[in-house]
Amino acid sequence: MKILLLGLSHKTAPLAIREQLSFTPTMLRSALTHFDSMHSQAHVEGVLEGVILSTCNRLEVYTRVSQPEVAREALVKFLSQACDIPPERFVDHLYVLQDEEAVRHLMRVAAGLDSMVLGEPQILGQITTAYEAALSQNAVGTVLSALFRAAIHAGKRVRTETAIGMNPASISSVAANTACELLGDLSQRRVLLIGVGKMGAIAARALIKRGVSKIVVANRTYQNALELAQELNGQAITFQQLSPELARADIIITATGAPHTILNRELLEPAVAVRGSRPLFIIDIAVPRDVDPDVTTLPNVHLRDIDSLQDQAEMNTAERRAEIPNVERIVEEETSQFVAWYQSRDVVPTITTMRRWVEEIRRQELERLFHRLDLDERARQEVDRMTHRLVNKIMHEPTTRLKQEAVMGNGVEYTSALRYLFGLDEVAHHN
Repeated sequence: MKILLLGLSHKTAPLAIREQLSFTPTMLRSALTHFDSMHSQAHVEGVLEGVILSTCNRLEVYTRVSQPEVAREALVKFLSQACDIPPERFVDHLYVLQDEEAVRHLMRVAAGLDSMVLGEPQILGQITTAYEAALSQNAVGTVLSALFRAAIHAGKRVRTETAIGMNPASISSVAANTACELLGDLSQRRVLLIGVGKMGAIAARALIKRGVSKIVVANRTYQNALELAQELNGQAITFQQLSPELARADIIITATGAPHTILNRELLEPAVAVRGSRPLFIIDIAVPRDVDPDVTTLPNVHLRDIDSLQDQAEMNTAERRAEIPNVERIVEEETSQFVAWYQSRDVVPTITTMRRWVEEIRRQELERLFHRLDLDERARQEVDRMTHRLVNKIMHEPTTRLKQEAVMGNGVEYTSALRYLFGLDEVAHHN
């Protein structure tokens, strides 16, 4: 098959390595040109087609090659030069898969089985984007196009036929879903993010994905608040401006890293007093906690801390894990179908030659028949259709069996016999 995959992921490489071995969209477009055979001077040796999948958690290069060992060495050198990192820094973190193992791996990635968060849906879009980028740079041909289309189809099947992606399995997603359940439509809701920690920013982005458009970021250092607010298309404030925002916010996210609580009943009570019956949802994902649990004694105040969110995420993950056997079944089905398609390609030229030969005989015999018989146009068409059906019926069984034998690894033997028995090599040479 000569499909070769070189990759690393969160399972094999630390973040420090993954950060260096990643491609921006501009870098990706430039790198993919090295898989276009038209660029002979910069072409990666031994590579016939290529797709690069670059995400936060993985870098994988899928290729069809002429010489696997030569291509493997060339690809390591290519990654080193493209990302400006010495090979010795990353080669020990690489996994190398070939042929059916590489096909199955891509199917598993598309299904969400290899993701940091089991079943997460973003990877399917990332695979689609990677394939489209390779198409745009003429980096893929028939085989990898078929492989990536099959993987995308597998990913869609997994998400429609199983429940592996139904319940959120990350803390940020659980928090965002809980906000939706409590507050309904989030498009007009106001979010106050206190602190600029990574987890808080992730939670804010999860809420933005669910429709939130008003984000206010508060931090002791205003410049840090401003930088994050700009990333989130929001507004920055200082801690001195916090009190009025507590009254305006519908959702408060705290992630400060402070050694003590920053919100308690006493601080929050004045804000609650002017809110009326409007509910307030507080997401405390700081360790140690930013919010004193006594705030829940105030009316219409709902608090979720990192432990309660983690418990829910683990329950959801367990539900997703229960779906793994169903997902694995789809992965195996799609892998087998692709392998069967690939193996049957070896016999397609012979089938095509034989069909052309039989069709030519049919056409010649019809000409002789029509020359001898005085048939009107309607009769001629009926005879033509009848002989066409006859040819299809005669060809159907040997064509099907030849493809089946190819899948079983007997394609060369049966193809050679067929070409000899029917003199197809002479037919092809004559044509």
